[in-house]
Amino acid sequence: MGFQDTPEEWQVTATETPFTGNKTSVRTDEVVMPDGRVVRRDYQVHPGSVAVLALDDEGRVLVLRQYRHPVRHKLWEIPAGLLDIPGENPLHAAQRELYEEAHAKAEDWRVLTDVYTTPGGCDEAVRIFLARDLSEADGERFEVSEEEADMELARVPLQELVRGVLAGDLHNNCLVVGVLSLATVLAGDGIESLRPAEAPWPARPFKD
Repeated sequence: MGFQDTPEEWQVTATETPFTGNKTSVRTDEVVMPDGRVVRRDYQVHPGSVAVLALDDEGRVLVLRQYRHPVRHKLWEIPAGLLDIPGENPLHAAQRELYEEAHAKAEDWRVLTDVYTTPGGCDEAVRIFLARDLSEADGERFEVSEEEADMELARVPLQELVRGVLAGDLHNNCLVVGVLSLATVLAGDGIESLRPAEAPWPARPFKD
């Protein structure tokens, strides 16, 4: 069995949504603690996300550099995006993001890891895929706007990214988790040990 997270839900005596945004909202719950006290918990309600660690035949990872206003930084990231449609198959969303952000496609897809990004204040769940056998996408490039209009694209050796993470030079959650996970897999049981691309995802159940 080993260690594993387990679902659990404490009693909520009241709930409200003081803010609703374009994609996310803020919820306030009154939660009963184990000692019987009731406390308020505010958190962001998020539809969920997917991210893609795209690895080419030379062992390089496809990365993007994008401005992120909340942290006032341009961050190196891997392609990622929201699950725009409730119940959407995360693999389809990941394939869409790889096309839209990098104009690329992949023949081999596997689940690299699943994470909750900030479980103390947000219910966002992210599935990070490993994509291999890369090639340029068909058709015209997706028209980008806003922050994505200033986006840079590069291919960086995996070990260079690992060194950047450990040196404190790279901070994007999905990039950090993705490159360290892949480095661990390559040093251990190998890519064939990863889950298939359509593996169940209890945090965001999806249709085929």
